[in-house]
Amino acid sequence: MPMLLIKGAYRIVGASPDGDSVRFVPDDPGEWDLVPGRKVRRNRIGGAQLRLDGIDTLETHYRPPHGPELHQPAPFAGRAAEALLAWLGFEEVERAASGIVKRSVPESVPGYVLTRSADVHGRCVAFAGRRADAPGASGQLLTVGVEDLRQTANHHQLDEGLAYPTFYRNLFVDLRQEMSLAAERARQDGRGLWPADQTQSGAKVEGRSTLTDAAVLLPKLFRRLADYLQLNDGDPSLDGFRPYLEQREDRLFILSSGQWTGFDTVVEVTNGNTVRLNRPAEDLVFDEK
Repeated sequence: MPMLLIKGAYRIVGASPDGDSVRFVPDDPGEWDLVPGRKVRRNRIGGAQLRLDGIDTLETHYRPPHGPELHQPAPFAGRAAEALLAWLGFEEVERAASGIVKRSVPESVPGYVLTRSADVHGRCVAFAGRRADAPGASGQLLTVGVEDLRQTANHHQLDEGLAYPTFYRNLFVDLRQEMSLAAERARQDGRGLWPADQTQSGAKVEGRSTLTDAAVLLPKLFRRLADYLQLNDGDPSLDGFRPYLEQREDRLFILSSGQWTGFDTVVEVTNGNTVRLNRPAEDLVFDEK
């Protein structure tokens, strides 16, 4: 899988990194212009937010349209954020109550990213590595294989059971398969969030407090539930949730059946307020909007 390698440093002061997103500043900010497709949005020193490819960790700060900021159960959401920063090399991180980092030791850590694109929000969709492990020259294309993937934070988060596999169609098959295996090992070993996961067993949603304090769910499902509850002024009934998902038109491919369909077809609602996915997360490949 050919990807652009960019060397630089992770800097988190003034940002709100979580378990699958962190700020990265290239040694040469002009190399962002080498990323094909959508433009990577950067700040005045060239720093840009990364979205770690192939994974989704529990939300530490998500705001539905016109709604309050929400989070998923803190023990897992917070642990994923701490694990990412520790793996990258940050030894001390001090945050404000808002989640914004006030101080870090060290102030920055060297690293590299492997990327092919930016998302609709201008975040660089990437695999994140540490500088000592950089497999090539900055600004050059590199054929990325499974061994390269295993040296990234993306793989680490899955291996520790701190992230859900969440795939989009631009991800190549060999990398997706390795990420699925890492998630399955973590699930079987009961690491991280997996013993508490309710994505397939079903979560009884009794309002926003369920989402923030109790239900450990695939973050994409959490975000859609949060948006739906906000749209319905907090009414916990999920009777209209599947029609709402159909209106959202989140398209996906089911690997096991070879079928393109909508997110609504893999979501089940029973007894008015119990929700679950009828497929494991690694069986789904989402269409990037």
